[in-house]
Amino acid sequence: MQLSIAKRSSPGKGKDAKSASSAQRILFTVDVDDSSSVDDLKKAIAKKNKALYPERQRLTTGEAKSILEAGIALSKYNLKDGDTVYLKDLGPQIGWQTVFYIEYIGPIIFHYLVYNFPSIFYGRAFEHSEIQRRVYILVMGHFIKRELETAFVHRFSHGTMPLLNVFKNSFHYHILSGLNLAYWVYGPSSAQGTALAAKLGNPTIIAIFTGVFLFAELSNLSAHITLRNLRPPGTRVRRIPYGYGFDMVSCPNYLFETLAWVSVAAMTRNLAAVLFLVVSTAQMYIWAIKKHKQYRREFPDYPKSRKAMFPLIA
Repeated sequence: MQLSIAKRSSPGKGKDAKSASSAQRILFTVDVDDSSSVDDLKKAIAKKNKALYPERQRLTTGEAKSILEAGIALSKYNLKDGDTVYLKDLGPQIGWQTVFYIEYIGPIIFHYLVYNFPSIFYGRAFEHSEIQRRVYILVMGHFIKRELETAFVHRFSHGTMPLLNVFKNSFHYHILSGLNLAYWVYGPSSAQGTALAAKLGNPTIIAIFTGVFLFAELSNLSAHITLRNLRPPGTRVRRIPYGYGFDMVSCPNYLFETLAWVSVAAMTRNLAAVLFLVVSTAQMYIWAIKKHKQYRREFPDYPKSRKAMFPLIA
């Protein structure tokens, strides 16, 4: 199979040139045959320019700038010899699995340090209360679970993401759910013997929200396993998920994760926990809406009764 690319020296003139330039796109004309795929095209581009390895490329075509998805035949986009393809350099990439490892290790380190070395962070040692001990165990368990899921459960449809994005993503986890949450939850204001510790230390309330947290974590794991089983190893296959949680919403993993952090916020009644809950839920809802729309666009028979993240609501 032969596939050749001729790089244009200029995007043209007028309005089209301005839009192409502002998007930092490079234009190519392509010669294709019936068996050519988007992957073949990306490999051919990488041959011409080794710095533009396939994961670094975003290819679009047509006036609507439709994205050419990896693994799809070029014929599905009605591309023919001499047609124009736009290439955007996404910059240096990093593997999603590595990104997840980096994101989740931050909270583990910060919670461990703040909880176990209070004299460094608060200037004095003190005994932790029951609510602090319980939250420490639950939060550490949550992020250790996430690391183990990254290693043994997740299968990624996209192999990489832009390297610079890892700093933005890590801020969310390292600071909001890591340092900020740990500092305010494990501090002396709710340590053993304080009025706040007595107020938060009701054993029944702690047991109820611990149960909610564990239910949410196990349900979240179940959703991740369902998604894993939809995609054979080494493929980008996408199918409609069914079963526990998925009959109500498109992203039950986000729903259950939200429920876990609701229980932490309710147990601690701490503004740092509420802040992380609000920010993380808003971000997961944005992701859920995007995935929900993608499911509906990709699968004509997608269940119409499903909501994106919150049953019966949205």
